[in-house]
Amino acid sequence: MRPTTLILTCISIFMLQPPAIAQSQPTNTYPGNSWQKADNKALGWSDQKLQDAAAYAQSLGPGGLMVVDGGRVVMDCGDTDYRSKIASVRKSLLSALYGIHVRAGRIDLNNTLDQLGIDDNAPSLSPTEKQATIRMLLQARSGIYHNSVGNTPSMQATRPGRGSHLPGTFWYYNNWDFNALGTLFEQQTHTKIPVAFLEQIARPLQMQDFTIDDFYYSPGDESIHPAYHFRMTVRDLARFGYLYLRKGKWLNLQIIPADWILESTQPYSDAGESGGYGYLWWVAQNGKHFPGVTLKDGSYSAWGAGGKFIVILPDRDLVVVYCTNVDYPDHAAQMAAADIPKGVNRSEMGHLLNLIFQAKLKQF
Repeated sequence: MRPTTLILTCISIFMLQPPAIAQSQPTNTYPGNSWQKADNKALGWSDQKLQDAAAYAQSLGPGGLMVVDGGRVVMDCGDTDYRSKIASVRKSLLSALYGIHVRAGRIDLNNTLDQLGIDDNAPSLSPTEKQATIRMLLQARSGIYHNSVGNTPSMQATRPGRGSHLPGTFWYYNNWDFNALGTLFEQQTHTKIPVAFLEQIARPLQMQDFTIDDFYYSPGDESIHPAYHFRMTVRDLARFGYLYLRKGKWLNLQIIPADWILESTQPYSDAGESGGYGYLWWVAQNGKHFPGVTLKDGSYSAWGAGGKFIVILPDRDLVVVYCTNVDYPDHAAQMAAADIPKGVNRSEMGHLLNLIFQAKLKQF
């Protein structure tokens, strides 16, 4: 489906809704082979205002949008079946895999890089840098500012100098940490990331689209730790977001430990206007998260360059997924030379969330 059909598609979906029923639908509904459509009127949604949100989403360019209320879809617009490179949303997917294996005893978050034999190309890691723990990497607080694969030009420009901060003392959104976590996961579990994701998350959630071929590694001369990348559809990312909304439970199966979800979505660092940062998740803090919209504490999200978002709103029982079809190159040099569309920024996502919230006529 192309974005030029976005509004018409949304209107047709809204018109097909069944008549309102006396009671709202149960909130612990799970999709089967495909998502179920919500009874929007029974759930208190305004079709006209949802169309306003759809029109704005269309204006942002090609992409897909899904809004899931209590396990049913109230809005499903655009290219929700397009396999987009999800950029840094990959990190939150890895956080989920860590939770499974940490609680199973295969990974100890307090182990240091020195204990685990982790190093990098010359200039290699110093003895001090090697005192960083897995937990510090999950929090982006390692204090390791070695060059890494997948840095944007702005990340390279703002990266602190080597040795400028001790491990655990400073937050910096650091692709070295994130890529090394991929290496560590495979070392400690003896399982490749795509195999683990397919078997432990995608299949139990009955994802409609994800296959092993939708994953790839991106190596580079900058570091021995490659970036790892996923291509995923909006409708599959919505299942992942809904798994988190349900505290890791899918039907009768506890896929991700509930206490890990709570632990990993706490704000361990102040990320300024973005709120806080957990274990590879962005976290709402003191109302801050996206510009122009206030999200309650307890909300959290995954973000990727170009406009890839999974937003989880427990207080509203909502998951919102929006992904542009913009795919940025894997390496900074390619990115600097490429003619790349601007994508969708956090301010635009904040405005889209506001429009979605205004479409819910019944108060949360």
